[in-house]
Amino acid sequence: MLLSRLSRIGARFLKLNELRAGQISVNRNGYFQGAFSRFLHPVKNHHSFSTTATEKASEEGSEQKEKISVTFVDKDGEEKLIKVPIGMSMLEAAHENDIELEGACEGSLACSTCHVIVMDVDYYNKLEDPTDEENDMLDLAFGLTETSRLGCQVIAKPELDGLRLALPSATRNFAVDGYVPKPH
Repeated sequence: MLLSRLSRIGARFLKLNELRAGQISVNRNGYFQGAFSRFLHPVKNHHSFSTTATEKASEEGSEQKEKISVTFVDKDGEEKLIKVPIGMSMLEAAHENDIELEGACEGSLACSTCHVIVMDVDYYNKLEDPTDEENDMLDLAFGLTETSRLGCQVIAKPELDGLRLALPSATRNFAVDGYVPKPH
C-alpha cells in the first residue's frame, strides 16, 4: 500500500512539473533537468535562535496558544468540546478523545470512514481545498453534503478555532461480519 501511495505521489509530482515546464528532460547521467532540478540539490540552511523565557513558562504559554477548540456533534446530537493541538488532524484528535470517528485506513486516504460534516460554511471556506484523492473517497461517503470532508485531511490551524464537526449517522466500511476497527 505504501509503495502504491509513493508511486501516485511521484506520478502526480511529475505531472505537475510537466505542466509547469512544458517538458522534462533527462541528462546523460540520468538526472532530471528543468523545472524541478532545484529539488535535486541538498538543502543547507542553518538556523540558530535562542529564547530568554524559562522553559516552564514558555511551555505553559505555548500550550494554550497551540490548541484550538473543536466541537464534535454525534449522530444523536450530543456535543463534545475538545482542545486540538495545531497541526493535528481531526481524525487523530477524535481518537485521542474517545470520539467515535472510525478511520479504517488510518488516515491514508483509502476509505471514507472518517467522513465529517463542517457545520458552518465560514469554517469550511477556511479549509484547504480537498485534493482529487479526497474527493474520490468522499464520493463513497454515506450522507455526503456540500460541507463534507475527511477528518484525516482537516488539520487544526489557528483560524479554525471554534470549528464544529458533525458525525454522519453511518459510515460505509467495506469490512464484513460486523467488524468494527478499534481507534489507533
